[in-house]
Amino acid sequence: MADRDSGSEQGGAALGSGGSLGHPGSGSGSGGGGVSMSVAVEFRDYLGDFIEHYAQLGPSQPPDLAQAQDEPRRALKSEFLVRENRKYYMDLKENQRGRFLRIRQTVNRGPGLGSTQGQTIALPAQGLIEFRDALAKLIDDYGVEEEPAELPEGTSLTVDNKRFFFDVGSNKYGVFMRVSEVKPTYRNSITVPYKVWAKFGHTFCKYSEEMKKIQEKQREKRAACEQLHQQQQQQQEETAAATLLLQGEEEGEED
Repeated sequence: MADRDSGSEQGGAALGSGGSLGHPGSGSGSGGGGVSMSVAVEFRDYLGDFIEHYAQLGPSQPPDLAQAQDEPRRALKSEFLVRENRKYYMDLKENQRGRFLRIRQTVNRGPGLGSTQGQTIALPAQGLIEFRDALAKLIDDYGVEEEPAELPEGTSLTVDNKRFFFDVGSNKYGVFMRVSEVKPTYRNSITVPYKVWAKFGHTFCKYSEEMKKIQEKQREKRAACEQLHQQQQQQQEETAAATLLLQGEEEGEED
């Protein structure tokens, strides 16, 4: 499938020699667009995200209506990946022929030389699962075992009768953090991929600040209520004292 503004983009991908992923008919030399195995692994993970997003989309626009609207449509989902001097752009798009994933590569030739347009392929959205599975098989069959990644040491913290463990690990899908909640009677854990750590941290900080504001308002409200209660109690005591004084004066006049 081809995008209207990119010419013929129909193509596939194959694993080249030397642990690189190359475009059919192109070499993996300086003019070729070989993809390293580590990038191929990240592509595989991104493909999973695009597959999930595509599954949640509604029906495509009718072909006759899409053809009548002669204007480029925005991407349904976009991601990009930067590795060394190469950039890879992934766009889930739609035209009169249907939905497809366009993968485009550019190469930075160095200071003052700008970027050159690399390869572009378009994959029909209906075939993304098959392409992802084929890519995963190529990685499993031809991937070279890398040295264990250097990872930060785990840590833990105790809150009341719970203990939370933070352990960093890695597997063929990448680096992750396993957060475990441990009590004497049970243990629960979640796995957080490295690519969303910053988002998780930002979200925690955001809610921490919001809770601080909420708790501050609650303290101010309780303080105001307590002050009002004290004022009312003081007024009642003053009223009672004034009443007793008045009664005493009246009794003295009667005597």
